[in-house]
Amino acid sequence: MSESCVMLHVERLPEGGYLATSEAIQGLVAHGRTVAETLEIARDVARRLLEAQQERQQDSNLPSISESFDYPLIVSA
Repeated sequence: MSESCVMLHVERLPEGGYLATSEAIQGLVAHGRTVAETLEIARDVARRLLEAQQERQQDSNLPSISESFDYPLIVSA
């Protein structure tokens, strides 16, 4: 199994919690109480959606992770 890089859009919801979506993977929607929880749920949803695409023999067209890449690290102070 290869690793792919998927861009997520994460927003804080007015009623609390966070919502993650992706233009790269149709149907990816994840909601969690914290950013970390939301990202964990999004990773699981993305994996399941990509597995379903593979079963239908559809290409995902997602870029593979190269030897190095940029990653936004969120730190609370």
